[in-house]
Amino acid sequence: MIVVLSVIAGLVWGGIFALINALLTKKMISGGDRQISSMSLVRTLIDAFALAVVYFTRNLLPLRFEVTLISAAAAMSVIGIIVAFRTAASMRK
Repeated sequence: MIVVLSVIAGLVWGGIFALINALLTKKMISGGDRQISSMSLVRTLIDAFALAVVYFTRNLLPLRFEVTLISAAAAMSVIGIIVAFRTAASMRK
């Protein structure tokens, strides 16, 4: 049961930060070349922060650290890929 809760917590946590990244990407795409080039750095920092929070709370929460970390990273990756494809599709039109 604790593994299922860890997966759910990781997916929710990773999903929240992936959506924050998606919103920032949408706002920065409309900017100039300088904003687009700095977008990668900002997204990386947000992802690192999300995973660092999971790491530093590993002893505070009664969840399996490894499972939570992997599911958070998976959620951020999958949602990031979906957002990238949608952004590229909307730019073609």
